[in-house]
Amino acid sequence: MTLFKGMRKTCGPWISLSCLNLGMNLPQTMSEMKSQSTNKVIPWKQLPLENFTMVTEFLLLGFSNLNKMQFVLFGVILCLYLIILSGNITVITTICLEHSLHTPMYFFLSVLSVSETGYTLVVLPKMLLNLLSVLRTISFTSCVAQMFFLLGFGTTNCLLLGVMGYDRYTAICHPLRYPVLMSWWICKLMATTCGVSGILVSIFVTFLVFSLPFCNSNRINHYYCDIAPVIRLACGDPYINEAIILIAGIVVLVVPWMFICITYGFIIRTILRIPTTEGKKKAFSTCASHLIVVVFHYGCASFVYLRPSSKHTSDKDKLVTVTYTIVTPLLNPMVYTLRNREFRVAIQKVMHWRGFSPKII
Repeated sequence: MTLFKGMRKTCGPWISLSCLNLGMNLPQTMSEMKSQSTNKVIPWKQLPLENFTMVTEFLLLGFSNLNKMQFVLFGVILCLYLIILSGNITVITTICLEHSLHTPMYFFLSVLSVSETGYTLVVLPKMLLNLLSVLRTISFTSCVAQMFFLLGFGTTNCLLLGVMGYDRYTAICHPLRYPVLMSWWICKLMATTCGVSGILVSIFVTFLVFSLPFCNSNRINHYYCDIAPVIRLACGDPYINEAIILIAGIVVLVVPWMFICITYGFIIRTILRIPTTEGKKKAFSTCASHLIVVVFHYGCASFVYLRPSSKHTSDKDKLVTVTYTIVTPLLNPMVYTLRNREFRVAIQKVMHWRGFSPKII
């Protein structure tokens, strides 16, 4: 017994034989035990795949510690989810049907609404199902797919908000050149670039996470497959992978955020030069909705994704990601519609066109 107590399980960049399911017979003699007790260390990448005890599914712990409060949480999240869906569908439908909203600003808003809807569809239905289910498992393949779509939609949202900041900059600082700088061809090219970039970043980061071996626990202390909770379960050393993911996070989050700050610096300087107070209020009102969404989106995303996994505290991260996955998609349609008189008038026009009366509704 003392011989095996000294054998330490090492699951770092070098995987020990004690981490593997080799399927070999137990040693029969003392000499065999001594030869096997050396705990020979070899690189995990040099081992054949069949030697690993592979993880085939994960257990999403989610909010299981809340017990009966999970039913209350289910009702609240379900209501918010329905509001998010109805709000974003209203935004998309109104922009498509109302010709007066066929401008670059509302075009990007509709693309953002589509992306936000896709983001919530990836997370919230599974989250609601787990709140009512005792078995909260997700297959390995489904976990990979969920992370891929989450990162794809999330990256697209970050880049779209940066593009929307550029749109406001050109509209306020270069109004005469705006039709040329933001032509429909350029708008479609920008939106496509955001979507393709989101897919490429998602493929790259998802590969970095799941290229690591998973031979330890399969319990994810989260309500969806996010980078930090999943990468903690890897039995290989994730240091290099985490460093590359952190650099990717800086490119996706910090660079657009700095770009938005620079553009708004020029916007504020231009607005302060407007002689009339009414003109200043009108210019600020067109930017306020975008700024509110930007602060919530980049603030929460930076807190979650610009830290190494060792610095993550599960309870606090769950609270922040709830804000990121529910509150931010909820703010997007509400802020842009309730604060925007032009959009409210457009909704009334669409209702009349469809045969509904705003007074009745």
